[in-house]
Amino acid sequence: MMPSVEDTDLGAPLLTVSEVGKRFGGIVALDSVSLAVQPGAIYGLIGPNGAGKTTLFNVLTGLYTASAGTVCFAGQVLRGMKPHQVLELGLARTFQNIRLFANMTALENVMVGRHVRTHAGVIGAICRGRGTRAEESGIRNRAGELLELVGIGGQRPTLAKHLSYGDQRRLEIARALATEPLALALDEPAAGMNPVERQELIRLIRRLRAELKLTILLIEHDVQLVMGLCDRIAVLDFGRKIAEGTPREVRSDPLVIAAYLGSESP
Repeated sequence: MMPSVEDTDLGAPLLTVSEVGKRFGGIVALDSVSLAVQPGAIYGLIGPNGAGKTTLFNVLTGLYTASAGTVCFAGQVLRGMKPHQVLELGLARTFQNIRLFANMTALENVMVGRHVRTHAGVIGAICRGRGTRAEESGIRNRAGELLELVGIGGQRPTLAKHLSYGDQRRLEIARALATEPLALALDEPAAGMNPVERQELIRLIRRLRAELKLTILLIEHDVQLVMGLCDRIAVLDFGRKIAEGTPREVRSDPLVIAAYLGSESP
């Protein structure tokens, strides 16, 4: 059974990263990174290209195995877990490069995302008994609700490849939500969006936290977006965490000012 937020100690982090390292041969992508994310937080990761942000997401979600350190999510150590096992535990993600089924409709894409919570096996799919049909109807209805939630309910029959870039981003979020996550990791969700779409994204992320009680992890190059949206922020540089704190604390950190926000005081 998937854990719920109620199953965890209210004072305990939902996600704990302890001294995590990742090497690719002689290249150190992550170097002793530690952080803790509380349930219900919007937690941001910023840093330049090559800082290790996406590598950290890949370690958290089972695409990479950490070379050192420990990741704990919802009270369970994730080391050795495959991506589908991490997903079943309640940590879902989107990708920097959108990964949708281009020739499937928006509704079908979200329905596919629901597979980790379905119960009908191969026999059920073949025989299509009453239980299987009821489950499929429920999946279809929920997929439609999630498309409405992210603001593209009218695009249900549209092929993913025919959606605008911003709507494709929203669709990927809806598909991740179909897994019923406790936490949602968004890898540069505002990339390629215009200013209007970015403001809509900010409202959506806040709505997901408020209505679904989600914890949000966010990688984003738009520093102002992160500063205005996140409760806490960690800054990575060359695989190391150089700063962590509230937006105000990070904004005033000398290392962050020098490396990312310019040399002038904010």
